[in-house]
Amino acid sequence: MSELGEFLKAKRAAVSPEDVGLPPIGNPRRVKGLRREEVAMLAAVSVDHYTRLEQGRVAAASENLLAGIARALRLTAAEHEYLRMLVQVRPDRSGPLVPEVSPAVRDLLDTLPTPAFVLGPRTDILAWNAAAAALFVDFGEIPAQQRALVRLVFLEPRMRAVFKDWEAVAAEAVDRLRMAAARTPGDSRLMQLVGELSVRDADFRRWWAGHGVRALAGGRKRVHHPVVGDMELDWQVLQVLSAPEQSLVTYTAPIGSPSHEALRILASWAAQSPDTRTEEARALESDR
Repeated sequence: MSELGEFLKAKRAAVSPEDVGLPPIGNPRRVKGLRREEVAMLAAVSVDHYTRLEQGRVAAASENLLAGIARALRLTAAEHEYLRMLVQVRPDRSGPLVPEVSPAVRDLLDTLPTPAFVLGPRTDILAWNAAAAALFVDFGEIPAQQRALVRLVFLEPRMRAVFKDWEAVAAEAVDRLRMAAARTPGDSRLMQLVGELSVRDADFRRWWAGHGVRALAGGRKRVHHPVVGDMELDWQVLQVLSAPEQSLVTYTAPIGSPSHEALRILASWAAQSPDTRTEEARALESDR
């Protein structure tokens, strides 16, 4: 079954007749959630047309049809956008990663006192500043082809240890990866990434099979750093208008908060030489 079919089937299963005001007839039901004919009725479309859409036998669909299906299945705004992406026909995007990060954006990264990095369309970390390397891991030590953020969240122990709410962070990363996959259908490198993570991590397999979709642009994360301790950081995703496939991710804390002071100390620590940082970290660890 196609990704579109799997997505629609999963969303049908998540909605009960009672959720949408239908009588629970036919119990025990052979199908979990809504039947195809029930979705078709709620979306004001023929059962045959909806069935062909779910089976991947419809090349295009109107916005009114997709809006009706979104209402019937109680899709979120992000899930509705994802449905549009799956139905649309797009060219293969398995070519070059993205254009180089511009010198101006790299200069911006270097001037920011807080952790920040630039992401590509496959969640590749394309550029970063010293504070981001100090908070997470020195991304320069990791081969470029293995530098996808979602891959590091699951497979890099040092990155994984930073997040105190790792499961929430990881599940969110999977949902954002699914959105990225919809934007670039046929992207062989992205599919290789999904395949690798599916083989190597049971949590990834479970969350990927859940067909979750999110397009978050910000939030708050609880992190731990061996030198400056626990912090609550606000993160934001900012679009790089000069390179639409790139986005700038920043981590900040409210001015005057303990986390803001910890970030200031982290920036100072990051500016030291690697040997000095290592010695200081060991000294702090031994004091604890």
